[in-house]
Amino acid sequence: MKFLDRVYERARQRKARIVLAEGEDPRVQEAGRRIERESLGSVQLLTRTTHDARRTMVSLLRSRRPDKFPTDTAASQALEHPLTLGACLVGVGDADVMLGGAMYTSAETIRAALWAVGTAPGIATVSGAFYMIKDDRVLTFADAAVCPEPEPSQLADIALTSARERRLIVEDEPVVAFLSYSTKGSAIGPRIDRVVAGMAELRAREPDFAFDGELQLDAALVPAVAARKAPGSPAGGRANVLIFPDLDAGNIGYKLAERLGGWTALGPILQGLARPISDLSRGATADDIVNTAAIAILQTRRG
Repeated sequence: MKFLDRVYERARQRKARIVLAEGEDPRVQEAGRRIERESLGSVQLLTRTTHDARRTMVSLLRSRRPDKFPTDTAASQALEHPLTLGACLVGVGDADVMLGGAMYTSAETIRAALWAVGTAPGIATVSGAFYMIKDDRVLTFADAAVCPEPEPSQLADIALTSARERRLIVEDEPVVAFLSYSTKGSAIGPRIDRVVAGMAELRAREPDFAFDGELQLDAALVPAVAARKAPGSPAGGRANVLIFPDLDAGNIGYKLAERLGGWTALGPILQGLARPISDLSRGATADDIVNTAAIAILQTRRG
């Protein structure tokens, strides 16, 4: 069974409640119909006529962000935005997953998510992963969507959340490589120092998965190169989670793999949030929306 088929099969078992925030968009409407035809869950489409600013959501916003919402009126006005309303439906437990960003920016989607659900325990960074598929192989590329120049603590967050999410979504053991233009000190410079510091931050958190760096891409993926450039590396030659040093590398890298290498890119899948809220701002088609919904359902950590 192919990876995406397995994702769909497992997602069906969750019977998730899915909010599609931009219900007036034809792509979103078509995706909603297909999600229900595929039995992936029940769908709620939000539109301009949706007015559901219930007291619980007003209270949620005011308690989570009193600086932004000092009054009930301010919170009620925020809930007029479909992304905020959809995220708050997840935040108060009336939905399991929210998808937004087909008509709005990634920044607006992430802001709504931070207001409504916040980041996961122990994590301060929201990032975006692509699940890259070719034949039976699945690689995680992160961050390829959110953080332009991640600091060491952010690199550690990205690695930790990427590994956790891979276990939920792919159901295998993550092997994490911190990528660089250097392998094990073959070059020096501030960009390499940042990657090495990110690894040190992760090591201090005592993660329960294999990781290593700094590694060039070929040393991370090709056993023969790893044996020569990084002998004894716990990740060299067998990495399935690639942590890019910055957004330039991550964004260019996934597009090269997709456009020239023939890999299928699923995502970006937002990670690091307390509950699943997904971004659709990558020129989403109905196919993209349905696939993202199926993956996001597996982030619910239940079932």
